[in-house]
Amino acid sequence: MNPSEFHSAEFRQFVQDHLNEDPALLLFKYQGKVSFDLKAAVQQIYARRRTEKKLPEWASNPELIFPASLSLEQSSSEETAKFKAQGFDGKIMIDMTGGFGVDFFYLSQKFAKGIYCERQKELFEITTHNLQQLELLEGLASKFEFFEGDGMEFLEKTNHHFDLIYIDPARRGSGNQKLYKLQDCEPDVVGLWTLLKSKGDQILIKSSPMLDISQAWVELPEIQKITILSIKNEVKELLLSWKKEKNLASKQIEVVDLGSGFPQFSFDPKEEQNAVSQLAEAENYLIEPLSGILKAGAFNLFAARFGLKKLEKNSHFYTCSDLPKESIPARIFEIIDEIPPNKKVMKALFPAGKVNVICRNYNQSANELKKKLGLKDGGEEFLIGTKSQSGFKLFWCRRIS
Repeated sequence: MNPSEFHSAEFRQFVQDHLNEDPALLLFKYQGKVSFDLKAAVQQIYARRRTEKKLPEWASNPELIFPASLSLEQSSSEETAKFKAQGFDGKIMIDMTGGFGVDFFYLSQKFAKGIYCERQKELFEITTHNLQQLELLEGLASKFEFFEGDGMEFLEKTNHHFDLIYIDPARRGSGNQKLYKLQDCEPDVVGLWTLLKSKGDQILIKSSPMLDISQAWVELPEIQKITILSIKNEVKELLLSWKKEKNLASKQIEVVDLGSGFPQFSFDPKEEQNAVSQLAEAENYLIEPLSGILKAGAFNLFAARFGLKKLEKNSHFYTCSDLPKESIPARIFEIIDEIPPNKKVMKALFPAGKVNVICRNYNQSANELKKKLGLKDGGEEFLIGTKSQSGFKLFWCRRIS
């Protein structure tokens, strides 16, 4: 594909004029009435609309071209890419698996030179064009180099030594199935670990939010820090960090939730092994840790660090009579009452049938409970179904800040 085909004045104007219209209707309405590739133009409109929240700066830039949906789906958001770039600088960095180039662009900001590698021909052409346009827009000196091909082959042959090597292994195998073990992804960073260390002072690996953290340390025991990165309490990715000559005496797990204002939660896995949490029946408040903390498995440490009690060993809700003075990386609910899962009770309490339902370690899923009780999510109040030491409980709550 030649990117210049996508930048005729007529093509670009059509995309900008119809950004807010239904792509399917545009195909029907303008078929045979334009001189450019209508399907390609509609695909650009569709892609920009899909990414306006994930990539707002890029989606609003008329100079950029967007690839097929899978590449966009796998791309980092601008928000997570900017976070990843914090603290990295130097002379030269490389992105081994460049993709749509979002991570590469932001990670390379404080480096004198950035090398982008991508083996998919069409994606390489699109991203090369985009990065060159972004360089012009930012008024940057031409510092990007582009390699079309296997990034690992480039790394083996190059004489460069990198301040940062970044890699985002592909997590889809044959048949499009998702892969979660590091050594099953492409490229295999486990098998290539010695090469990576010989070529870089720092290595940053982006992995699936489904990756098992303990398994990651089994596969790559030299990793020093794992960052669980979320946006508004939804885990988006795991970042595995290694730095040459850093003290290996301890490992670190860092939980970061972007866009929520919650504080970060960091710990050494040994702290969780040594922590003890008390069990208790519900008091005045129910507290649900951020999803990243649950992903990290800091079940006992969370209770110990904030002076909370756990409802039950496998119920990751916590309770207290008085809230801690410091900010907690969690959703906090004030208990109004414990109520029976009874349809008549629900009708009396929620005449409009609207209440937000959460079930964790309960005998029914949230959808099953809503169906049984004739409820739908909405309003300001919550029903929380969970299990304490004395059995399954249903709490009527209000969320507090």
